[in-house]
Amino acid sequence: MNLKQLAQHLKLSPTTVSRALNGYPEVSERTRERVMSAAAQHNYHPSHHATSLAIGKSRAIGHVVPLTEHRMINPHFSDFIAGAGDAYAKAGFDMLLSVVPESEEEAVYRRFAKDGRVDGVIVHGPLVEDSRIELLQSLGLPFVVHGRTLDEESTYSWMDVNNFRAFERATQFLIDLGHQHIGLVNGFEYMNFAARRRDGYFKALRNAGIQHDPELRFSGEMVEPQGYQAVQALIAANKVPTALLFSSILPALGAVRAMHEHNLVPGKDISLIVYDDQLSFLQNSGDIPMFTSLRSSIQDAGSSVAQMLIDMINSNDTQPRNLLWEAELVLGSSTAPPRSL
Repeated sequence: MNLKQLAQHLKLSPTTVSRALNGYPEVSERTRERVMSAAAQHNYHPSHHATSLAIGKSRAIGHVVPLTEHRMINPHFSDFIAGAGDAYAKAGFDMLLSVVPESEEEAVYRRFAKDGRVDGVIVHGPLVEDSRIELLQSLGLPFVVHGRTLDEESTYSWMDVNNFRAFERATQFLIDLGHQHIGLVNGFEYMNFAARRRDGYFKALRNAGIQHDPELRFSGEMVEPQGYQAVQALIAANKVPTALLFSSILPALGAVRAMHEHNLVPGKDISLIVYDDQLSFLQNSGDIPMFTSLRSSIQDAGSSVAQMLIDMINSNDTQPRNLLWEAELVLGSSTAPPRSL
């Protein structure tokens, strides 16, 4: 039995049957139960293509990944996609991943809006000022941003972690331990998450009356060599701080490698706090984790962002939705008062 035959049997329209099977809120509970019972009785399994035609939707969500020197597919993105993919599978959506040169990103969004291949898109890696927001609003294509820009936040849908508060809190934690010389190994600060983390770090230093030292700050791609090179540069300049903050666990591993080469002990010679996305392949876990961390799962974020967009599409409600998570501060073995105390 196909969708049309099931609809004829129930004396309902194919659209109503499809909406009932897919959980649309405008279908009454009585009708939904009737449709579900008949589908089970006749062993009906919906065809994805037929359902899409019946409801006028593609049942697909797009992800556009621009290939630039630094904004590329990385372990953080992979874990986000894993979380989003789980939400799509449960809701009966497909994922369309488009990896393109940066110069073609805008054209892909325009094509998505024109040909209806996707019902909505998720925007990755928002910049401090990001033209994609205004573009997608003008196209009328439903979207959710993983993160935020500095534009008016109430005009579009986003899910973010409170990066400012997380790094303000982590810096204050180190200050409370007695640290005065605190460095920051950050992501690219034209990206909004990194700019907010930097500003949180600045605020905590300022509130404590500590003059920030530009030579203790690094901004770049969050990979293992970044942390290694930062620590090597600090040692070479005789500017070794008593504590370092990292925007990812990956450069922190590089920093530990450099420290070991110079017989420096994490948590004793230099205290370390990392931002831990709880990457699936790199767990900072155990009763006492290796690193004191700001913890927030990027895979859970992927699931949450995807579900936000699915709900918008299913309800035909594109009113802006905002979700702000707080990172958890988890104590590990990498922090202690400075040696002089």
